[in-house]
Amino acid sequence: MNAKRWFALLIAVGLFIVSVGFQVVSSFATANFDQMFAIPENKFEEEVIENGTGEKIVVLHLNGVIQDTTPSTLLNTTSYNHKQFLEMLEEAGKDSSVDGIVLRVNTPGGGVVESAEIHDKILEVKAEYEKPIYVSMGNTAASGGYYISAPVDKIVAHPATLTGSIGVIMEGYDLSGLTEDLGIEFNTIKSGEFKDIMSFSREMTEEERELLQAMVDDMYDDFVQVIVDGRGMSEETVRTLGDGRVYTGSQAKENNLVDELGSLDDTIEMMETDQEWDNVQVVQYNSPFGFNQFFGITAQNLFGKQTEVFGVMDFIREANAPRAMYLYSN
Repeated sequence: MNAKRWFALLIAVGLFIVSVGFQVVSSFATANFDQMFAIPENKFEEEVIENGTGEKIVVLHLNGVIQDTTPSTLLNTTSYNHKQFLEMLEEAGKDSSVDGIVLRVNTPGGGVVESAEIHDKILEVKAEYEKPIYVSMGNTAASGGYYISAPVDKIVAHPATLTGSIGVIMEGYDLSGLTEDLGIEFNTIKSGEFKDIMSFSREMTEEERELLQAMVDDMYDDFVQVIVDGRGMSEETVRTLGDGRVYTGSQAKENNLVDELGSLDDTIEMMETDQEWDNVQVVQYNSPFGFNQFFGITAQNLFGKQTEVFGVMDFIREANAPRAMYLYSN
């Protein structure tokens, strides 16, 4: 490489560094540091989405796969946060200024345990604080999304919502044919016959399949009972409807899986009418904006699409083992 090319390369590197520096400085210059580092009086910030002087309704948004994988990097600031959502539910329940709760559910479902934790928290809030809880279903509220909706006072779906998918799924990979073709051998030392059950390095035995099927059947029984208790339906009806298929909101209404059809605004209006409230204030909870959120947004501005790669890598690390799921996957 001649001197001119070296000189041009150095100029390009210099301009890149200056550009990155300028973006960092700009981000700091426009940041609200008082808000960023302040200790909030309430656990969550309230954003008013409808002004009113009467009762207060809180809208809590549940978006994404229900799994207990709290964002593990500063670059990941937007994924579902299980611990935080449970805390939001508890906060809305114990806050004496809150009169009703609307859950905006937009999820294909997720983990069996996480779904059960949300379901149990809803029952706990209803029993302890005696506040109406409604669900407004978004594009998808399937499997675990329906599981957590079953115990609320009213379920409202859009006619085109995909819901249902009542059931349990457990998936793994059998790559033994591929590894054999590639000449790859696995050496497994285990303490018991079933320690490597669902290993991708060999075929599953019939005995192993029966063990796993019994587990899935037990979890499915729990799912059915949740709907029987929450919706007041017979077990026979639930099992007939709960064969894993998805329903549109309109079909779900015909089958009594949801109560009404409508949007989020319609759901809020239904709560106002049902409770005979006037001039209601509607708010939603947001996470306090702190350093992690600021750094994450700045990093996303600087690195753009590369932050999506970090998110995919996190997902791969978190999903490195088969597990039972209340999950709709198409």
